[in-house]
Parts: sequence; C-alpha cells; structure tokens
Amino acid sequence: MKPWRFYGRNGQLETLAAILGRGRWFFAKVSGRRRIGKTTLIQHALQAVGSKQSVFYVQIPDSEPAGVISAVNDALETFCVPVDLHPRPTDVAQLVKTFEAMAEAGYILVLDEFQYFNRRGYEGFCSLLQGAVDRLAAKAARVKGGLMVLGSIYTEMMALFDDRTAPLYNRVTDDIELTHLDIASVLAILRDHADASPRRLLFLWNLFEGVPKFYRDCYEQEVLGADRPALLQRIFFGSSSPLRTEADNWFLRELRGRYDVVLKYVARNPGCMHHELVQAIRSVNGSPDTQIGGYLQTLIDKFRLVVRKLPVFARPEAKKGRYYVTDNFLRSWLAALANPVSAIAFRPVAQLVQEADQKLEVAEGGALEKLTGQLYEERSRSGIGDFPLTQRIQGFWDKSGTEIDLVAVNEAQKTIRFGSCKRAPSRLLADVNDFKGHVERFLQAKPKYRAWKIQYAGIAPDLDRGQRKILRRHDVIAQDLRDLTKNLK
Repeated sequence: MKPWRFYGRNGQLETLAAILGRGRWFFAKVSGRRRIGKTTLIQHALQAVGSKQSVFYVQIPDSEPAGVISAVNDALETFCVPVDLHPRPTDVAQLVKTFEAMAEAGYILVLDEFQYFNRRGYEGFCSLLQGAVDRLAAKAARVKGGLMVLGSIYTEMMALFDDRTAPLYNRVTDDIELTHLDIASVLAILRDHADASPRRLLFLWNLFEGVPKFYRDCYEQEVLGADRPALLQRIFFGSSSPLRTEADNWFLRELRGRYDVVLKYVARNPGCMHHELVQAIRSVNGSPDTQIGGYLQTLIDKFRLVVRKLPVFARPEAKKGRYYVTDNFLRSWLAALANPVSAIAFRPVAQLVQEADQKLEVAEGGALEKLTGQLYEERSRSGIGDFPLTQRIQGFWDKSGTEIDLVAVNEAQKTIRFGSCKRAPSRLLADVNDFKGHVERFLQAKPKYRAWKIQYAGIAPDLDRGQRKILRRHDVIAQDLRDLTKNLK
C-alpha cells in the first residue's frame, strides 16, 4: 500500500515556515472547523523546517480551570518538561507564568481548542495572558519561542481576539484560517490511493468534502478504493468504525436543545424557508408559539454550520431566505446516515447500508452543483479551462419554475455562461429545452446580459460520446467531471 503523505496546504506551510524562520517571538492564531487538520499542519510545518526548538502541545478541555490545569500538567509530563525549570502550575496565575517562562526558554507552545478560554471563569486567565504576551512582545528579538493557539469555534475565537474589549485584542502577530482542502488536493489523494473517476470523486466529496482526516480514515481501513457499500459499512456501520460517532462527538456535542432539531431539519430539507422550519419544530414539541430565530442565528454566526441564501439579485437586507447546512459531512450524516447507523442493533446491516446509500445518491445532486461551482473557481484561479471567472451569481430562484445551477460571469469579455447540473445524464438531455427556458426568464429579469455572449453548459459526472453529440446539437457545451478536473494540480 502506497504510504500516506501530506496533501495540499502549500500556502499555509509557507506562512508557517516564515513564522518559524524569524527566530523571534510570535503569537499565531490558527482557526478552522474540527478535523480540518490544524494540528497536523503544525506538525508538518515543524518537520518541514527542521526546527530544533522544543515543542509543547496541549489540548484544552471544555472544563473548569482545575481541569485545564490538570490537562496542562499531564502534558508537561508527557513532553518531559523539566520540573525544576518549569514548576507545575496549581492555579491560573501560575499557568500563565509557566507559559511565559517556557516561551522565553525557546519553547514553541501549541494550545489546541483555545476557544474554551472564552468560557465564563477564564476572564482572569485572558487578562494575565495579555500581560505575558505584551512582555514577550516588548523583548521579541531576544525571545526565541512562540505561542500558537488553535481554535475550532469561530465566534468564540473572534470574541477572544477580534472584540475591541477583549484582553487579547490586537495581540496576534499572525492569523491563519484553515478551510477545506481544495479539489486538486482531493484528486491527488484519490490518484495515490484509489481512483479519480468522476463517480468516486462525487461520492467521496459529497461525504467528506475537503476534510483530510476522513480520507485518511478510509485509507487506514483500506476502503478508499472499495465500492460504495463496502466503504460505508466499514467506515460507519461497524462496532469499531472510525466515523460512527464522529458527528456526535465533534459537532453535535456543542449543541443543546433545539439546535440539533433545527440542524437536522435543514439537512434533510435543503433550501427550506423560515416558516417551514417553525412549522416543523412546532409539530415536534407541540408548542404553537415556538421561536427559532435565535437558534438559527447561533448556527449561522457562531458555529457556521448553516448558511442563509437570498434570492438571486436580492438586497442583503431582504427578508426572504432559504437555509442550507454548509458542511458536507454533517449534512450527509444527518440526512442519510444517522438513522440507519442508530438501527444497527435491530436490523440487517446490509439493508441499512443500502438505505443510507440511496439517500446519499439523492444528496449527490445538490453536491454536484456545489462541486461544479468550486471547480469553476479553482480552474479560473489556476488559469486553466475555458472560462476565466470574474463573478459567480449565486442565490436561489424565487421566480416560479426557474432553476439554473451555475451562472458564471466574465465581465472583461462580456460573456455569461449558464450551467445545468444533473447527476443522471439522461435527465440532463431531457431537460435541455426547459433549461433554456429558465435562462430566458433570467434574461428577462436582467436584460443587460442580452447584449453579452451567452453560453449554455450541460454538466454531469460523466458523459459519453453520444450524449455529448446531443448536447452540441442544442448548442450546449458538454462538460463532465473529467473535463472539469483535467490539468487541475
């Protein structure tokens, strides 16, 4: 089996190499969703630059200060930090003093899940850390160590570092936000360990998007190249399956009460509207005066698990909106996998896997639209392909019957391309005339584009020669995932 290697993140690695190469004090913040690879990135960066500095890593628990101090002391023992040079802290003040002394001594300190210091009871810690950071910054050239803080809850990290009233405001020297691996990196994983066929790319990207840890789980279980049922059964349905409890442990444990009910409904009804959500929640709890605005806002702003999309061309303050789960893995789990996995003890596993797979196939229609949009953007950034983007028009279509999956704009060349994405090529061919009718309604709403060069694209995971010929006869550019991933590196 070919060894696993580090994929993507070239820009972030260069940034970290520059930070570590300064040879002076730094205070770096690295943020991103759970499992996105923050800790692995730091490890790889330290290995890549061949740093000989001592490293100290601790994952901050979501607990009272005594629990945090206990976790730090355990980590000090694990990393063999000399007790005579760095006495073990017994309270928050001593904890900050220990961190400051270790940084002065040349340690690179990595504090994971740092957002938990935004909890009530840690105000004193943050103020004391501010003082330590300011003292270290004042003698930065003589301090060879540094502090890296990693966090996975967006608004709590914002509250700690970007709120003007927060003690740590404006103290960070470097800020890195880690997002999903780009599609080129996902393709590199598949080429190394499975196959990069269109159907496999769509299946795995719909499940895992750009989370490297999930692809590695499949690799370590030796099913990254297996058929769909075998991969699903091994990764989700076995007693030792690595992702069987992933959503509960790393997403949903942060949520309480109606948050998970709202999230589940949005995942299973993508594009639902506010009144539909209210009605669904009321039917669950039996209360006629249920209010969910606060729950939705928390899921959107704090956890960034839900996004509210506006109608195409609507003003930002428009009231009408539709809601979608942003994370592919969480959406796939809630919409297709959670219920079958919960029934393992009572029904044949093969039937449950089949049910989950059928639901995932339905979800892949929407995933293809999202994947296509990202591929257009990546190809444009890389300077490859036949359509350099200046803008994508996004949102949902509130006009009756209008549905256009991709609207790509090139202002410089006065060209606009409309795309129809269908998981089944047969549907793509059957809907060609309807698709052009949707475009006509768009042009009626925005007549300025009539003077532009108008293009039509028909997009499916794979298209054979005969299907391409039919599309060309209708003046539609035929594109499948092989076309859209060609030369993407």
